[in-house]
Amino acid sequence: MNQISHIRPVDRDYRAGLNRPLEAEAARDYEFLGEKLARRDIDIEQVTAQVARFSVAVPSWGTGTGGTRFARFPGDGEPASVFDRIEDCAVINSLTGATPTISPHFPWDEVPDYAALRAHAEALGVGFDAVNSNTFQDHPAHAAHPLSYKFGSLSHTDPAVRAQAIAHNIDCIRAGEALGSKALTIWIGDGSNFPGQSHFGQAFERYIASVQQVAASLPPDWTLFLEHKIHEPAFYSTVIQDWGSSLLAAQAVGPQARCLVDLGHHAPNVNIEMIVARLIHAGKLAGFHFNDSKYGDDDLDAGAIDPFRLFLVFHELVDAERAGRLDVAPAYMIDQSHNVTDPIESLISSAIEIQRAYAQALLVDRMALSEYQEGNDAMMANQVLKRAFTTDVAPILATARFRKGAAIEPLAAYRASGYRQACAGRRPKRAGGGGGIV
Repeated sequence: MNQISHIRPVDRDYRAGLNRPLEAEAARDYEFLGEKLARRDIDIEQVTAQVARFSVAVPSWGTGTGGTRFARFPGDGEPASVFDRIEDCAVINSLTGATPTISPHFPWDEVPDYAALRAHAEALGVGFDAVNSNTFQDHPAHAAHPLSYKFGSLSHTDPAVRAQAIAHNIDCIRAGEALGSKALTIWIGDGSNFPGQSHFGQAFERYIASVQQVAASLPPDWTLFLEHKIHEPAFYSTVIQDWGSSLLAAQAVGPQARCLVDLGHHAPNVNIEMIVARLIHAGKLAGFHFNDSKYGDDDLDAGAIDPFRLFLVFHELVDAERAGRLDVAPAYMIDQSHNVTDPIESLISSAIEIQRAYAQALLVDRMALSEYQEGNDAMMANQVLKRAFTTDVAPILATARFRKGAAIEPLAAYRASGYRQACAGRRPKRAGGGGGIV
């Protein structure tokens, strides 16, 4: 197990030292914004307290360099084990104060001793969120996965393959219990590439029957997150391709099953915020995998392309919470692929952008919005949202971080720490690789 570098972002004194010369300016910015918000009858302290309580889980797999179907270009100091990945996640949390949990992925993060893994995480001040299963890849070197998922997993025509996928998901639940998790996320790549290749109805029925067997193994206080995706790796049909399919499946599986929304898993220009509203209405919203996209499932950094959409998603969530329509608190997770950036920097930036969208949504004048909606005043209703979205809430985010002992300027603090360079000196260099296109 690698040791954490001596000078590191998880050192509270290190962060305090960097914060010290920034404190006075941050306080002035906060006071100025507070006066502006007070004129709108908004208490900045209430907003800051809510932002400070907000958190989003980081993906263990997101700490390594991602790739495309063409190639992967690894960076220096990449994590070589799940213990390394946890250390990187702890760095992100120490600087942002907003990512106290990690979402692990199996079998990528499989270890013989989960108690030791949990103790390692707790020593670094982080815990575990939803666990994720992987039946969208083959694992030929793994004794529990001798059969191929080339033509599907939980919906496969072969009962033996389905049984293998079911057993894997149950194993993930057991690992999650040992880590202190309370949810299992299931995303499958099952589908077809040619008309006639798959029977739509039978494949869907096999999926539901398989997931019902997985759900039967859930502890009573666990939730099953069913994740949809419009296409890829299947390009003609996908078994769980949209929120409607996910909702039908969750309703058939039972009360512990809910629908997870990945912002990149929809066709371009789909109204994701309305999907959120519909799933809230159905009482089946599980939570989110946050990322951003331009064309498809790009897995770009949250808020990098369309921050207004991210804000609108949180607008629906805050509205539902204040109206008492959220039956359970949604789970928030980041799910991204970092091809050309330092993954730690991208995850820091994404956590901040997600917090920013939440803070902006808290500023919406909902009474005025309701009046404009009732009066069919489209222009002014839109202006209410735009006013909240265009408010610079950076002083709120910085103050929330400072009060939690995190960094006022997280990215600057990370770069100044030399953490990546230290990792490069003690972690083996990872080899690049080709993609799936010859």
